[in-house]
Amino acid sequence: MDSLFVFLNVQTWTEFWWVVIGLGGQMLFTARFLVQWIASERARRSVVPLSFWYFSILGGLILLAYAIYRKDPVFILGQSTGLAIYGRNLWLIHNERNA
Repeated sequence: MDSLFVFLNVQTWTEFWWVVIGLGGQMLFTARFLVQWIASERARRSVVPLSFWYFSILGGLILLAYAIYRKDPVFILGQSTGLAIYGRNLWLIHNERNA
């Protein structure tokens, strides 16, 4: 386990689990691009499916929590801004469907 801690540059189990959480958030965030790519390939045109925005929100929230834990102001600002944009897109989609 010591070599894993060295590889991940962590000192404690708390730091280790935050790295695991951060990696999980990054995987969700990356999944949104895979979903968008597959949907576009199937449609033979550029498509942004609803699930893209949900993956964006989930991945962004988890990455924001990780950024706050790491006390990284650049990362915090980037994720906060992204979350506002993802939320606004979901709001617009919801309003359009209910109109």
